Amino acid sequence: MGRSAPGDHYDEFALFHENATEFGLPFAAPPSVARVASADAAGRRVSALRWGVGAPELVLLHGGAQNAHTWDTVALALDRPLLAVDLPGHGHSDHRDDHAYWPAENALAVESAVREHASGAHVLVGMSLGGLTAIALAVRNPERFDHLVLVDVTPGVDDEKASSIVQFIDGPETFASFEEIVERTIAFNPTRSESSLRRGVLHNARPRSDGRWEWRYDLPRRAHTDERPGIVPGLAELWEQLGALTVPLTLVRGALSPVVSDDDVAELRSRRPDVEVTVVDGAGHSVQGDRPLELAAVLSARLS
Repeated sequence: MGRSAPGDHYDEFALFHENATEFGLPFAAPPSVARVASADAAGRRVSALRWGVGAPELVLLHGGAQNAHTWDTVALALDRPLLAVDLPGHGHSDHRDDHAYWPAENALAVESAVREHASGAHVLVGMSLGGLTAIALAVRNPERFDHLVLVDVTPGVDDEKASSIVQFIDGPETFASFEEIVERTIAFNPTRSESSLRRGVLHNARPRSDGRWEWRYDLPRRAHTDERPGIVPGLAELWEQLGALTVPLTLVRGALSPVVSDDDVAELRSRRPDVEVTVVDGAGHSVQGDRPLELAAVLSARLS
């Protein structure tokens, strides 16, 4: 098992061979990946990874407290041009002063990145918060995409179903060392390999000048509201919007994840009888991390 460790010079493009080796993918040469950026209406930076040399065919939106590198193995397996976006407040995208990282606000920012770097993309993919953001983005651009893929999320998500995610995000914001932050990440991700999680921490955290480590992502809780509005506000509206969309829809569900319930699937089918539902064995909430090859196969089929 590989043991990625922090170095003096973090190179975000130097770890792809580890992804390939862990999942048995060919790796004759490093993939063509570039970090690109755009600006939202307020001038805030929206960063993304552009894979491949042709026009991106897919747009990938990660979940809360993640970043665009969560899709690395999926992108390697697909071997198609695509754009993986860092949501606002995540990865290398700018933080918001109001800490409002909800689907509607995210969609406005992501729209600028898609317009500039992936205007011809056919498939829009979103996991967790990225999936809810993808719904809002598809509503704003109903004719842009040929397929919408939601990865282990519906507007039926709540604090109880996502309790382990909420507990992880509500944990410490700084850590004494890289190993301490890795240990906490391993404890909350029993379906993932240690090597995969160590890579994830390298992409998702950074050392501070005092030697401690902190997450790259910002948190809605830093708005210091008196009452928490639930895991995501406006979910009822997202249900209505999802039901009104006509773009073909796929839900990919992690078999080990509690985030999407059978009742959620029934509600989704009642609003979108045409939805295709795929359950991925052995996957928890982060299907792209647990079973990336299976997810890549689903996405590839939506491109054919």
